[in-house]
Amino acid sequence: MRLVELRRGWMLIIGVFLLFMLAGLFSAKNDRKTASRTTSGGTRWLSSNWLSFSQNTDTITNHPITTLMKDAKVAFTNRLAKQSKTLPEAVAEYKRRYGRDPPRGFDHWWEFAKERDFKLVDEFDAIDEDLAPFWTLSGEELRWRTYLLGHLPSITLVRIQDGNVSEISIDKTYVDTELGYRSRGFRELLEKFLDKLPNMDLAINTKAEGRVLVPWEHLQFPNLTLQAASDDMKRMLDDFTPDWEGLGGVWEAYRYTCPPGTPARQLYGSYRDPNVGKPNARLDNSQVSDDPFAFVKSVNNDYDFCENPWAHYAQAKGFADIRIPSHYYLGLSASYTYAYDRVTENVKEIDDMEVPWDRKRDIIFWRGATTGGGSTPPGFTPAYQRHRYFSPLNLSLDSLSYTSLRFVRMAHESAANNVTIVHALPSRPDTFISTTVPAQDLNNDIMDAAFVSAVGEYPGGEEELRKVHRFAGFVPLGKHWSYKYLIDLDGMSYSARFMAFLASDSAVLKSTVYKEYFSDWIQPWLHYIPVSSMYSEIYNIHAYFSGPSASTLVAANVAVPGTAEWEAVKRERDAQLRQIAKAGKQWKQTVGRRDDMEGECHILRLSLWLTC
Repeated sequence: MRLVELRRGWMLIIGVFLLFMLAGLFSAKNDRKTASRTTSGGTRWLSSNWLSFSQNTDTITNHPITTLMKDAKVAFTNRLAKQSKTLPEAVAEYKRRYGRDPPRGFDHWWEFAKERDFKLVDEFDAIDEDLAPFWTLSGEELRWRTYLLGHLPSITLVRIQDGNVSEISIDKTYVDTELGYRSRGFRELLEKFLDKLPNMDLAINTKAEGRVLVPWEHLQFPNLTLQAASDDMKRMLDDFTPDWEGLGGVWEAYRYTCPPGTPARQLYGSYRDPNVGKPNARLDNSQVSDDPFAFVKSVNNDYDFCENPWAHYAQAKGFADIRIPSHYYLGLSASYTYAYDRVTENVKEIDDMEVPWDRKRDIIFWRGATTGGGSTPPGFTPAYQRHRYFSPLNLSLDSLSYTSLRFVRMAHESAANNVTIVHALPSRPDTFISTTVPAQDLNNDIMDAAFVSAVGEYPGGEEELRKVHRFAGFVPLGKHWSYKYLIDLDGMSYSARFMAFLASDSAVLKSTVYKEYFSDWIQPWLHYIPVSSMYSEIYNIHAYFSGPSASTLVAANVAVPGTAEWEAVKRERDAQLRQIAKAGKQWKQTVGRRDDMEGECHILRLSLWLTC
């Protein structure tokens, strides 16, 4: 009996154990079904490797954009609060940041900035970064180099002489349609404080794109004799070729700014097909990630081209030019100035074509010319940032070649690829799912991007260009205000419309590889929405703020019940987008003002250092 009872006891224990095992297996199987459940429309429930979830794997606890917006507001608020309140505090902060005393006349600059209620008196890292290569040069050598530089075609010298300022163009042989625009704007900035500046020459680039590329060896060994420096400059003048013609392209010169031994300095590694042996492109906060659900924190691009030379096929980092305010921001024109009155030639507070927020369309809007850079040697035009538009999604860069980058046009009506959209469920607004949607349908729903004119050469001519790109009629600047989303893209260099877009009541999405003079002053995800150079996340940005598009809901096989809870969530997200639009406008009115902030504080501080 005791043996039988013992056997029954063991059988009971084993039975309970097996029961729990089966329950566990069934539960795990059920969880896997929940995590990967797929409908005929291509929808799957998100698993925890996408986002942060609660115990219910279908419920997201925090969307990345929500966190990015909160962090941006805190960061900018803290930066404002930490700014120096007195001149001694500003001097101390200057010494702490840069390890040197402020330049002569810093007290005058402080008075100038405080009179204009400048908000970010300590944020001038851009000047220190731009002037870093010049600290070892003597004043005599710097003046001599500037003088020789003034002999280059499309360079204008802005000369300060005995309290007067003038523009001098020494070389007359090279015809440049933009000659004088930038130097004229710079001269106007200097006129308000000429009494504080000594006699000096400043070489101003008359072209839109950066031009200064300093070989690595020159930065490491800058202490050449004055005669050697002048000989070097004279050789440069003799060998100067406009627009890089016959020189193998900009990259051939750019790669010599990299340290010896880096892949960019190796001829084969620098020019090989970019899809061969390339590292995985899905990098956190990378400008070259193709992940449709990876949101960059900032447009400032610090990607290392020396270590990753393949990336230059998709984008190009900035040059070593000293940044100054663009004449487009300073000059008044109907093409680049918000609320410009053609009759009075003044700027109004509100543009006559401005549209109330509730009447703006939930569309991502862009118009522009086919500018983007030079094409030496020929063939690079299709990869320009504007031509490729919103480049391939759902494709790792590991599988992409330069050829495929040319012909996939995400904003085109005939786009053939699919896009993964992460969106909330109308029936359960706290639940996010992912849905695969044809890009063609999405473009018809939420995108209105087109060229208005063709500039430069394209393989196969303009006819071939128009086959793979959308063209539309010219749209005046004021017409942009009819849309909630305005995307701002680089042209030959930085975009000239960014300030106008910020001044409007629309939200600005910006993609750029350039740093401008105000980059230290503006906060991404608070004043504008940063977009990577691959544009891969743009559809999911729209899905977060405006909800799933009609084609997304069709692909997800989801009906919209129109519940009060869903409508409340839509209003909340729309209010978040509107807040970005308002914050950008406020920044333009308080930090990006034309009269006293779009340059004077920056230029005066820069000029003081250049006189040392």
